Amino acid sequence: MSFRRFLQRLLTKPVTRLANRFSSRPNRDRVHLALSKLYAHIKKKPGKKGPVINLNSADQKFIIFSDLHKGNKKRSDDFAPAESNYLAALDHYYGMGYTLIILGDSEELWKYNLFTVRKHNQASFLLEKKFVQQKKLIKIFGNHDVFWNNDPFASLQLEAIYGESVHMYEGLVLKYGSQKKLDIFLTHGHQGDGQSDGNKFSAWFVAKIWAPLQSFLELNINTPAFNDILKTEHNQFMYEWSSAQQDMILITGHTHQPVFESMTHLERLYKQLLIARQQNDQPAIVILQEEIAFRRQEYDHVSDDYLHLKPTYFNTGCCCFTDGDITGIEIEAGEIRLIKWKKEETIAKRSILEKLQLDTIV
Repeated sequence: MSFRRFLQRLLTKPVTRLANRFSSRPNRDRVHLALSKLYAHIKKKPGKKGPVINLNSADQKFIIFSDLHKGNKKRSDDFAPAESNYLAALDHYYGMGYTLIILGDSEELWKYNLFTVRKHNQASFLLEKKFVQQKKLIKIFGNHDVFWNNDPFASLQLEAIYGESVHMYEGLVLKYGSQKKLDIFLTHGHQGDGQSDGNKFSAWFVAKIWAPLQSFLELNINTPAFNDILKTEHNQFMYEWSSAQQDMILITGHTHQPVFESMTHLERLYKQLLIARQQNDQPAIVILQEEIAFRRQEYDHVSDDYLHLKPTYFNTGCCCFTDGDITGIEIEAGEIRLIKWKKEETIAKRSILEKLQLDTIV
């Protein structure tokens, strides 16, 4: 038996019990308070924690990706299968003049050190660098790359990667509309997490001790991206907070699960199925039933009140699905869109999953 396997057998149960006792399981009040503080801080003092950008030009276009988790290109690297789709997407959006917003967990710095990630991801860093040179990259930190926020040498590392200074933010606010206004608040979504969003010591302990230990033991403990119960709680807390705000929508990542108008993809499929049945559209009913059966294999939770949710919460999904697909959110010309990039034979192609005029939310 290897030394690693021996320690896994010895430590997995006690570490799991410890995690469940002092877990990162989201707490509603803590999450809501953290989001409120960050949103208010950015609006009152834009700059250090995040910028405020007025959407007052028809030329402004944004593509929002999150949760790449760039790694070492080996079997445990979640980003490797999706890299080619991500590169194709960046090439497209750069040519179209989009601003790239990376909404956290771009680099997997829980499992790998930065030097390993840099070495094996030169292609994506070079394409992101092109956005930097055009002043069209906004980078947000998440819990898996909190290094960018708490390491004293982070700014030097960012400059070494991108060739110039890049500020790391916790969130940002896009202000839409002239008469009737709408705030679009973006952040990674780990706010209020006891492990990932604590004090400086907590952040250091998670990044330097706790995360490497979980990686060594090959555990994914209390992480929304790997736990359907935590996904549900996270989505519920984010929705509750966003729906209580005035003239605002919230966009996060963190769970790796796309959400549009506060509904998951599965919930939207059920809604489309109801409409198809009302219209007696038999071909659509067959297609939707097959898609629902397929999607339920990966995620089976449907909110009781999903037909009555306010359209205030959105989630980008991720850029590390196991099949290589990536999802993201576009904002352009007064429209918000959930998009997917998927390989068709050998070509990466973009498709629009959902779209909505922002004026309808206002």
